[in-house]
Amino acid sequence: MRTFDEIFEISAGRKGGAEALNDLLDPPTNTRELEKITNDRWLAQMTKCVFQAGFNWKVVNSMWPGFEEAFNGFDSGYCAMLTDEDFDRLVSDKRIVRYGAKIRAVQHNAFFINQLARDSGSAGAAFANWPTGDYSGLLAMLKKRGSRLGGNTGQYFLRFMGVDGYILSRDVIARLVAEGVVEKAPTSQKAMASVQEAFNKWSQQSNRSLTEISKVLAMSIG
Repeated sequence: MRTFDEIFEISAGRKGGAEALNDLLDPPTNTRELEKITNDRWLAQMTKCVFQAGFNWKVVNSMWPGFEEAFNGFDSGYCAMLTDEDFDRLVSDKRIVRYGAKIRAVQHNAFFINQLARDSGSAGAAFANWPTGDYSGLLAMLKKRGSRLGGNTGQYFLRFMGVDGYILSRDVIARLVAEGVVEKAPTSQKAMASVQEAFNKWSQQSNRSLTEISKVLAMSIG
């Protein structure tokens, strides 16, 4: 497995040099700012990522004001208490994408957000204080306790919220395969542990965030 500096050099060569590459590496949001994000915004971004999965992102983005209205600003208490009559109304609501299973996921994820808030004081505190050295554990928790938050959906949700972590995109996986970390797209606990170990090692070598490392790996291929 190459060192981070060696992979950085590959990416810099593709992006016009080290300075140009560094300009592309926005750091994650700091812990204090993450903690300030209210529960409704975590639920809103979860919902957006769920609806964007396997669908046209531009369509969801263009309809988003309608989503905010239909789900009462994604107040987690309101969304957790949706009734059968509410679901009947929502599956016919032309302001949103009328996908029944994903609409149901909003209620499930509202319960999830409320549980995190009860356990940690707020959803923001729960996500902000999760150890980056166990980011794979955070992804596993999203998949287990949330609805439709496995795979890249959960990863993009966390990235868009500013949580430090990696996205296992096609290019990142290609670099991980090239470095002998995994043989194919990681799906098992063992493979995800290997990915986490590699990222932790590169983080120790570079003193960079998982987010920055993920971007450098991606740009070493694509």
